[in-house]
Amino acid sequence: MTIKKAPNYWRDGKNFLSKKDKVLKKIINNSKGFLTTRGNPFFSLCRSIVGQQISVKAADAVWMKFEKKLVVINPSNVFKLNKKTLKSCGLSRQKVDYLRVLSKAFLDGDVNLKYLNKLSDEEAIKYLIRLKGIGRWTAQMFLIFNLRRKDVFPEKDIGLLKAICKQYKKKYPLSKTQIDLFKKKWSPYSTIATWYMWRSIDPVPVEY
Repeated sequence: MTIKKAPNYWRDGKNFLSKKDKVLKKIINNSKGFLTTRGNPFFSLCRSIVGQQISVKAADAVWMKFEKKLVVINPSNVFKLNKKTLKSCGLSRQKVDYLRVLSKAFLDGDVNLKYLNKLSDEEAIKYLIRLKGIGRWTAQMFLIFNLRRKDVFPEKDIGLLKAICKQYKKKYPLSKTQIDLFKKKWSPYSTIATWYMWRSIDPVPVEY
């Protein structure tokens, strides 16, 4: 069930960013909505794995087939589904393996969500990337879309980087120095800035 209530930091973050960044202020003023969450950690990680290294459009197409096969997305249902059926959704062999490993980790109690919630952003990322198939980007998507941490800057997210280039008239790809400058400029509300950057190139919010 989607939680359709803005994070408690959202209003302060928008005001902070609008005062600090004229480009972002315009995007914020022209965009509606806020970061929502389904409040379902397993769903969020599955969605992130499906979205790895492919476009949002392609990920949406695969996800629709995935949801149709499962009806209810939970560790037990994913683990029970055979590899052939998972592949028929458009998933690569690697992603099929990743989803099965993730399902087993949840079923075996290897993901301690209460403990995870107490960790700092970097500690939480390190905790998540212990799992096969969970890299830094996937962990950051989890921190944004499930934990709704306020200062996550997914430095290798192609959508974010292309949006920055488009809105700030920069040449793609950005250098590490340029990326670090945006990260510093938007902190401690990088999550909000990232969300609005995504909206600037795709008005339909993604839910992970």
